[in-house]
Amino acid sequence: MEDDRLMLDKKNPFRIAQKQLDKAAKLMGLDPQILAILREPMRIYEFNIPVKMDDGSVKVFKGFRVHHNDARGPTKGGIRFHPDETLDTVKALSMWMTWKTAVLNLPYGGAKGGVIVDPQKLSKAELERLSREYARAVARFIGPEKDIPAPDVNTNPQIMAWMVDEYSKIMGYNSFGVITGKPLEIGGSLGRTEATARGGMFVLREGARRIGLDLSKAKVAIQGHGNVGGFAHKVIKEIFGSKVVAISDVSGGLYNPNGIDYNEVMEYKSKNKGLLAGFPEAKPISNEELLEMDVDVLIPAALENQITGDNADKIKAKIVLELANGPCTPEADEILFKKKILQIPDILANAGGVTVSYFEWVQNINGYYWTEEEVYQRLDQWMTRSAKDVFDTAEKYKVEPRMGAYIVAVKRVADAIKVRGWV
Repeated sequence: MEDDRLMLDKKNPFRIAQKQLDKAAKLMGLDPQILAILREPMRIYEFNIPVKMDDGSVKVFKGFRVHHNDARGPTKGGIRFHPDETLDTVKALSMWMTWKTAVLNLPYGGAKGGVIVDPQKLSKAELERLSREYARAVARFIGPEKDIPAPDVNTNPQIMAWMVDEYSKIMGYNSFGVITGKPLEIGGSLGRTEATARGGMFVLREGARRIGLDLSKAKVAIQGHGNVGGFAHKVIKEIFGSKVVAISDVSGGLYNPNGIDYNEVMEYKSKNKGLLAGFPEAKPISNEELLEMDVDVLIPAALENQITGDNADKIKAKIVLELANGPCTPEADEILFKKKILQIPDILANAGGVTVSYFEWVQNINGYYWTEEEVYQRLDQWMTRSAKDVFDTAEKYKVEPRMGAYIVAVKRVADAIKVRGWV
């Protein structure tokens, strides 16, 4: 029984997040009082959401919203609709959002939300009712100066639009700044769709420069060909000319040593319910084969805990760019660092989305909107500067980049806690 508990603890995302924080705190000599504040969320909201289904029945869904820390500003974080959602996952993601916003030096803290639901099993009308009821459940706890949600796994701009509309009805006035990742028609930002993937490319460029890797000649494998991984496929070719030789999604993996064309894949997916399986221009491979492939850049863009102590020693890539949240466990981090693989951590690598969400919020508040070119120029500046901060700190402390990112982020949050007089 004890061994089972230890194994579960190793895979628990919140325990992993705490372990990462503890390691950074020890390296930087963090005040124990501040560590105690940061190890747990400041606020946890758990609620039931009754939704009337199309057949007239009422089904109850479990919902969450977690505020990890708001010392640096209003909290920020996405909303997931997933059948395997757990409170511990939401808590971990809220903590990682605190570090992500601090690494980028955005004036935010971290939050996250979720609902235990398989949205694929809902009609559009049922999905809308669930989205609006979630907004009603959290309306007292969110706001442009309090907590600003955004889309995440299985949510999208349309769902955000329903939530913004419901929140605005409750408030009695339009409040477009309450949520980011919205459609352009109600205050969304140009450039938001590709922001996470494109931001990752700016960070990848800095990492490749530091190890002398020519990205124009690089072979790339992408695990997870959804919104983030799919756009990563598009922009890595567009910006650097890199060759994407392997991709995967829930239906399986594909490999072509001559490269997999993005446009051909997207055309195939549009005809096959969004799935990759059966794409004729590549041969099927397993998820394990994709992760362990001899490529220059490996991009985990799926879910948590994909690279662990069990398979990290088999990773052959020169760079691991974490576009997913928490794809590597702490045990994997140590192995990759010893193998001298440059691991670019999620709280830096996939922070392009929250950075452009910040830009959207700024545009909403000011009522002045930027061109797509302006958004990408600013994104490049923020991501490149943050990457330099992280890599320089990692080199200074002789630690892996994740710890470099944690040290940068935790120090910024700790400094805010101190000057506010919380300790």
